[in-house]
Amino acid sequence: MHIPSPAVSVDSPEHAPASKSSSEAPAALKDSGAVGLGMFPLGVAFGVLVVHSGLSWWWAPVISGLVYAGSLEFLLVGMIVALAPLAQIALSAFLINFRHVFYALSFPLHRVKSPAGKTYAVFGMTDEAYALTSGVAARSWSGRRILWLQAFLQTYWVSGATAGALLGAVIPPQVVGLDFALTALFAVLTADAVRARRELPTPVLALICALVARFAFPSQMLLVAFALFTTALLARYALTERAARA
Repeated sequence: MHIPSPAVSVDSPEHAPASKSSSEAPAALKDSGAVGLGMFPLGVAFGVLVVHSGLSWWWAPVISGLVYAGSLEFLLVGMIVALAPLAQIALSAFLINFRHVFYALSFPLHRVKSPAGKTYAVFGMTDEAYALTSGVAARSWSGRRILWLQAFLQTYWVSGATAGALLGAVIPPQVVGLDFALTALFAVLTADAVRARRELPTPVLALICALVARFAFPSQMLLVAFALFTTALLARYALTERAARA
């Protein structure tokens, strides 16, 4: 008598077919390649900043590998040099990275199955990782592919920071443009997202929220912009649902 085997989700990385599992890393490498072109030079700029601030070169890979928080790392270098108290560092980290609270609302963490994988996925939930996993094409990505993507993104950042620190003695601090790499990167990601979704009201709403926050709360522009945008999206959803039921 034939006994049916228990149903197994093919989306689970633990039970994915061997051919599918082996293709996740190359696919994630391809997904992250364009973003890596922006992260690596910005990491180089961070490494140069580390050595030009008077710190030893090894601080660059340590901070970029363990903190891995982009803009916070640039601020942290100055705090370390100034011997800032831990309370000030902790408060700065909380304020700068508070936007990740909003990321967690839609980041596909549920696709990552293992506790260790979930821990790293939370640690590696950077702006770039969130931008890539929120795209239309990423809706079919498995948890394993997301983890590979995050690992490659961190590799670009840490290797760039290390290279910048090692080459800091020969790279003059007056080099202009390295710090603009991240801005250019997100401009491209935004353009790609708008083109893929073909939905104009959302980016227009985001732009309005950003402008209001910029002029009303310039010192906390990013946090206020995220709060306004999230509130606006929730309000739009509620109005849409009410109109659909009417």
